[in-house]
Amino acid sequence: MGGTPNHNCRRKASSGKPDPKQRNQEGLQLPGEKRSQLQDSLIMTSVKEQAAISRLLSFLQDWDNAGKVARSHILNNFIETNQGKTAPELEQEFSQGASLFLVRLTTWLRLTYMTGSRLDKLLRSIGIFLSAVSSNRYLVEFLEVGGALTLLEILALKKIEEEDKKESIKLLQVIANSGRKYKELICESYGVRSIAEFLAKSKSEETQEEVQILLDSLIHSNPKYQNQVYKGLIALLPCASPKAQQLSLQTLRTAQFPQAILIPSSIEESLLGTSSRDAHRTVENKSLRLQREIRDEDGSLEFMNREVISERVEVNKITQSIIGTTHPGIVDGVLKVLRTMHLEVQYEGQEFEHDTAEMDYLCSMISRASVGRQLGPQQELK
Repeated sequence: MGGTPNHNCRRKASSGKPDPKQRNQEGLQLPGEKRSQLQDSLIMTSVKEQAAISRLLSFLQDWDNAGKVARSHILNNFIETNQGKTAPELEQEFSQGASLFLVRLTTWLRLTYMTGSRLDKLLRSIGIFLSAVSSNRYLVEFLEVGGALTLLEILALKKIEEEDKKESIKLLQVIANSGRKYKELICESYGVRSIAEFLAKSKSEETQEEVQILLDSLIHSNPKYQNQVYKGLIALLPCASPKAQQLSLQTLRTAQFPQAILIPSSIEESLLGTSSRDAHRTVENKSLRLQREIRDEDGSLEFMNREVISERVEVNKITQSIIGTTHPGIVDGVLKVLRTMHLEVQYEGQEFEHDTAEMDYLCSMISRASVGRQLGPQQELK
């Protein structure tokens, strides 16, 4: 009898519900408390999201209601705050609504670019979206509304400042560097003609160098339209801008001879009995000496140049061209360049002449131009 109560007490203690105070002292939480904290967390998250969305809507409303001056200040702040950010960081900044601001920038560009308004800040802001890491979504959105065509049209407008056109070229570079299909899109939009004409008319050498970078990008890894770019570069050779001529020749050289497979020095030494560097110097000296000695003899110079050329090719390099067949029009262009009074353009023409020297046809035609250049205007006319 006496042992029964103790047994019942032990059974109640083992089978009864745990003491809430004891569970809290042990650091455990009751199911009801977990639900309460989860609800509080969801409420806090919802409040934060609502606050972020509210800030985004307020920002977009400020942009929609702002005039030119106010929008310029907004763009300044945007550029300073977001330069160099990745696409996920931009989405975080705009509460997953960055595309809503990009479409406003694109719309404003399309509405104002023909009025002659300053576009540099607007284009730089768009560039932040297009050049961001993992920004393919922004790029597609920009192109779907005709962004590439708008950038090309900017290049042809006289009202627009040179600095704005340079920003447009930079955006076209970003588009072209995004892949082959984007290069084809630019070319399909008559981009090669617009870009080449702008290079010929531009008065800023810095801008012209940016154009060269774009053309160099378009002519590489673009098999469908690389010949179109190639012909566009040839068409630039007779233009009135010496800088455009120089840059066109440089790009043509990289297109005609993009890579050089150097012959190993050990093979050269065994075949020629001399080092690559010494042999190269000998050939160069021989070429210069022959041109001085027989500058008055057209046929001899052509023959000797071919002799030197064959030696130079064996010693120096074997070229691989991305342009399968040399366009005949390049001959006349190079001939005119070799007669120019601008030394930097002459230099590029001579370098192109050296690089194309192993081609018999080009060798013959360009060597005759060399003779005419050395004889002088009076003897050339005879």
